[in-house]
Amino acid sequence: MNRLSGAASPYLLQHRDNPVDWWEWSPEAFAEAKRSNRPVLLSIGYAACHWCHVMAHESFENPATAAVMNELFVNIKVDREERPDIDHVYMSALHSLGEQGGWPLTMFLTPDGDAFWGGTYFPPEPRHGRPSFTAVLRQLSAIFQREPERIASNADAIRTALQRAETAALGEAGEPNLDHLAAEIAGAFDPRDGGLKGAPKFPNSGLIELLWRAGTRSVESQSALQAATVTLDRMARGGIHDHLGGGFARYSVDARWLVPHFEKMLYDNAQLLALYALEARRTSNPIAREAAAGIVTWLEREMLLPEGAFAASLDADSEGVEGKFYVWSLNEIVAILGADDAALFARHYDVSTHGNWEETNILNRLDMPDPDRETALRLAALKERLLAARRQRVPPARDDKILADWNGLMIAALARASGLLDEPHWLDLAKGAYHFVAESMMDGSGDGLAHSYRLGRLIAPGFSLDHAAMIDAALALHDATLDQRYLDDAQHWSDHLDRHYRDPASGVFGMTRHETGELPVRPRPTHDDAVPNALGIQAANLVRLAAKAGTAPDRTRAQALMSAALQAAARAPMAHGSVLNAYDLARNGVEIVLAGPSRMTFHQAARSLPYTITILIDCPDAASLPSDHPAAAMLRHAGKGAAFICFEGRCLSPVTDPNRLAETIATAR
Repeated sequence: MNRLSGAASPYLLQHRDNPVDWWEWSPEAFAEAKRSNRPVLLSIGYAACHWCHVMAHESFENPATAAVMNELFVNIKVDREERPDIDHVYMSALHSLGEQGGWPLTMFLTPDGDAFWGGTYFPPEPRHGRPSFTAVLRQLSAIFQREPERIASNADAIRTALQRAETAALGEAGEPNLDHLAAEIAGAFDPRDGGLKGAPKFPNSGLIELLWRAGTRSVESQSALQAATVTLDRMARGGIHDHLGGGFARYSVDARWLVPHFEKMLYDNAQLLALYALEARRTSNPIAREAAAGIVTWLEREMLLPEGAFAASLDADSEGVEGKFYVWSLNEIVAILGADDAALFARHYDVSTHGNWEETNILNRLDMPDPDRETALRLAALKERLLAARRQRVPPARDDKILADWNGLMIAALARASGLLDEPHWLDLAKGAYHFVAESMMDGSGDGLAHSYRLGRLIAPGFSLDHAAMIDAALALHDATLDQRYLDDAQHWSDHLDRHYRDPASGVFGMTRHETGELPVRPRPTHDDAVPNALGIQAANLVRLAAKAGTAPDRTRAQALMSAALQAAARAPMAHGSVLNAYDLARNGVEIVLAGPSRMTFHQAARSLPYTITILIDCPDAASLPSDHPAAAMLRHAGKGAAFICFEGRCLSPVTDPNRLAETIATAR
């Protein structure tokens, strides 16, 4: 019996009609495995995953294959976005076997939940040196029944490896030299096309931010800035960028950003919105500005849900074909635009008779000429016509669950980008999403957040990243509005995160609450993945909270977490971009104290400054600033309104002209 029809996850619902006797992850599933003395087949994927769809079509929809699965295994299907803790543990188990990993993740477990073998995609027939899926099933089932000691030995070895990884000693915690690290990372970037050298290419937003920070902070780090800006420019010109509809795909399969893996994820676009807004503010580069604005246009058109929050992803496939929704033939474009306009469009977006990918055209501007102003306006109108035609196609499926962590990332990006690029409507979008998550996604205890919401159903309690990302969102909205309730939410969730998720021995966060014990180990990663780690986000959050609240306990907590974060980053700096960016904020950040009755005249000017270095502090009266703050003794000079720029324990003379705020900071630095 397939038990997925009552699932909340769109990914699980995609499998509800399989002839496989799927279970959701539950104690009942493992109890059935013990009762029947069968191993567990754990299949983990997500709704936008192309190869997950391929394996589902080839194997899970095949009655003969399903019959083997049902006879020999208890089969559990998991949405990795709904349960990232399960995914982390069993992906780590696969890595301990020397496998690279990926999705679909196919793991084989004992009835106690211990992994004893695994892989990713298995073909229905032997192919490219890989055995067929049914051959794997029969062989592993036979070993499980006939050689229990071998299964136990494998499971013990994997469990030991997992425990060792989750309790590994942290590195020595010296202060990192950010400029030297940026230079090393810049050396690993492709000088022509940006991104880490080779293929496939992922955005690696945390590393781009680290390079951008170093390059804009120090004239000695111009190579770092160049690596960041080349990457942002080439991505925006590449096929990974949807030039008609806006937004970015998850990664490029080639080394020059031309051919995307066409799925679009909320978390990627949140991180890229933040970066393109920074670059557009710094340079007024129209390519960066268009990329940022396109992300928000796509977000509002295709990802905004009736609840006010944002959906998780769009599939890579439509009509069973990857990328079909996005690619074009020259004949299609001629039919829509006419010969003359089609020729103009083709010249600027790399369209040809035989195409640039599998006899079709992925629109891109990688090596195309930049249009003049008049041509750009004409091309914009042509793009709208093509977009209207594209809307008539069968669209990719949308995973419409609301994830607190991914929404938190996007809310923070929208709130900050709205100030950088003077887009008030973006702030409205951020507020709407925030209020849904904050008000409708509580975990039931009244203190913490749930992780996922869909059609009235919550997955709770949330994970550490849900709380860290929403704390960041609250702080970004406080900067944007100076509304005290956002700061109160940030402080409340920060206390909850520290109390229920932080490991007292190491000082870092577990993904799950302390009392959660359904997995072989409690996952405690510190490195960034496709999303930044909770450790790095919360380290930056506490730096901001300590500055805004100004109390000794807040400062102590911020210092303790930063110390633990730097210990984690010492082992593998390139995997800890979010931690290093938090340290950069702590070491080089600028506090801007807005003081005096007319202080709000400085607010918009302060919001337009790069948020990577600024922390806004609202000071309506002298009592609202701690007495030991370096600006406290100077508040009498605020007059009707002023901004005090403070860094490294000292403050400059008050700035009384909002137009001089950016200039004063640049001169002081």
